[in-house]
This record gives sequence, structure tokens and C-alpha cells, in this order.
Amino acid sequence: MKAPLPHNEAERLKALHDYRLLDTEPEKDYDDLVRLAARTCGSPTAIVSLIDSERQWIKSAIGTPLRQTHRDVAFCAHTILEPDRMLEVSDARDDARFADNPLVTGAEGNIRFYAGVPLRAVTGEALGSVCVIDRTPRTLTPEQRDSLVIIARQVNRLMDLRLASAKLAKALAEVKVLEGLLPTCCHCKSIRDEQGRWQPMEIYVMQRTRSAFSHGICPDCARLHYPEFDLSSEKDPKNTGG
Repeated sequence: MKAPLPHNEAERLKALHDYRLLDTEPEKDYDDLVRLAARTCGSPTAIVSLIDSERQWIKSAIGTPLRQTHRDVAFCAHTILEPDRMLEVSDARDDARFADNPLVTGAEGNIRFYAGVPLRAVTGEALGSVCVIDRTPRTLTPEQRDSLVIIARQVNRLMDLRLASAKLAKALAEVKVLEGLLPTCCHCKSIRDEQGRWQPMEIYVMQRTRSAFSHGICPDCARLHYPEFDLSSEKDPKNTGG
């Protein structure tokens, strides 16, 4: 059975892509936690996976050569529907959601047992899961469930650290851009960006920093363009006299 889409699917996909983790190279920190999950839960297979719009992409795995599957057959697509709960399936053949799943009925899959803990964005959306899989029906002990939750928490911290590092790198790049020599128009003061497009100075800066703009007029420009007003005081020179 194909999992329905989460109610916040658009926000969830945006949060997922903000992490920029999809299609990245294997990393030892993730691999170590996957091995720990398999060993702690006594399972031959453990996976860290993320659910994209059409696929399940596997960041790290032990016990399977798969590196992605279609989203329609992904157990983890069901796990993300309840971001606050572990999904545990003792025998997939007896669960209507998975009984006809090719990963259960097919020779290459033959999944019976599954337990997955959602991985969540800092904004709360469920992005994927840490899961353990077995070809024999079974359940986890309370201690194993607790350990799997702890491991998922550590995976989440790795993801959040990556996101924070990316934001910091972007901020530093923005500072570097603003410190450099900016090509500006001598007449309208527009700035030419990296693609050769001319943009008003306010737009250029706002797109690269968190700065906002308010507008006023300096005394020199006021005297030049509005000589009838004396902005050095609150009185209009027209209204002064005998």
C-alpha cells in the first residue's frame, strides 16, 4: 500500500532540500551509527534514509546493496507520517500496508520485521528515518527501542550540524562578497551581480544579507533638491514671516 503524503509535504520537502544531504558521498559518522543500530538491535540490516518527492534515498546502510528505492515501496514513507513515533512492524506479511509490497514478497527483499525512528528537521518536519530490518518476524525489546531512538537522535545532530555549517558558510560568503570590489553604475548606482545582471543596490544587498532598508534624505540632497524647505528645523520657510 502506497503511503499517503504528509499534510505538510511542501514544507517537508523544502526543509529536506535545505539540508543538502541528498546524493552526498558516504560519511564515516553516519556509517558508524548504522553499524551501531544493527548491532544494538540484533538486526542484519540498518539504514539511514531520506524521503524525497519520488524516491527513498539511502545515506548509509549495512546489510543491503540498495542505495535508493521508489518512494511507493519505502517503509520509511510510512514512518514519516508520525514524526513523534517509532514505527515497528513485527511481521510485514500480516500488515495491510506492506503485505503486497515487493520488498516483502520479492526474492530480493523478503522483509519481515521493520522498526524505524523518524529523523526530523529543526523546524519539525519528518525527513526520513533510522531503521533496522530483519527477514525473520520479531519485536524489539524496550531497551533496544530506547537505543534506536538515541541513535536516531545522534543522526539528527549530524544533520543539524551540517545545516548550521552550511548557513555559516553562506553568511561568510555574503560578507566576502560585500567586502570585495563591486561593479556599480556611475549614474543609477545599480550593481552588476555574478551573472552580469544589473540590480538596484538595495535588492543586491538584501539578496545576500539579512539587511533591510529604510529611506530618507540626507541634508546635502535636501538642500540641493528641495531648497524651499529648511530641514535643519521643523519649520517650513514658507510659513515664517511677519
